[in-house]
Amino acid sequence: MASNWRKIVPPAIVLALIVIVWQLVVDGGAVERWELPSPTDIVHEAASIAPRLLDHTSATLQLALIGFMIGAAAGIVLAAFLHLIPGAREAISPLLILSQNIPIIVLAPLLVLWFGFGLTPKIVLVTLVCFFPVAVSMLTGLRERDARLAEYLRMLGAGRWRLFASLELPYSIPYVFSGLKIAATYSMTSAVVAEWVGADRGLGYFMQLSRKGFMAPRVFAAVIIIVAISLALYSVIVLIERLMIRWRPKKEERA
Repeated sequence: MASNWRKIVPPAIVLALIVIVWQLVVDGGAVERWELPSPTDIVHEAASIAPRLLDHTSATLQLALIGFMIGAAAGIVLAAFLHLIPGAREAISPLLILSQNIPIIVLAPLLVLWFGFGLTPKIVLVTLVCFFPVAVSMLTGLRERDARLAEYLRMLGAGRWRLFASLELPYSIPYVFSGLKIAATYSMTSAVVAEWVGADRGLGYFMQLSRKGFMAPRVFAAVIIIVAISLALYSVIVLIERLMIRWRPKKEERA
């Protein structure tokens, strides 16, 4: 418990100091409020439009969660396929890496062109962003299984699928959670980008409207909500990981 407090208290103190300095700088007139609103301005503005902000937040969160779950499932299935099918990893992995070099802000308009302005292109975009870290992390875990245990299972007559189910898959679970934590934080960002391109609800859409209206407090309120939800999703994955996994691979422990 004490170690947990030592991890939480110092960042909280630094954050509080940043907020205090921020408030003093704006109140002192060093910057214009329309350029950089103070923390109190942001809170007051968010409170004044709370129902509207909540509606946009729920739309973005729904999109992020759907895309995250589909992307995570796709990443796990793809990693297992690439690991089990001979030659599949060497043939497909370069294409996966290539796909991640396409900026999502460029990909989003194409998805809207192909799938229209509904929910489908947005889910596809979030899925494409989320599946990659899960797939790569799981592939790493599958390859890093204990070689001695693998040899022992082979001596007992275990085939490729039995080796996968009994050793490689369980060994990869901590690595999968590492990918899930990354994907969880990416899901909110990609959902917002998807809403920038074409949407009538969501925090991305709300930020676009607020920016065009020079309503900086609303833009900052949306940004704070996005960061808070991303941290919350990350924390949920960490909690599930701690509840499910009571052991760690030796290499991960040393790291």
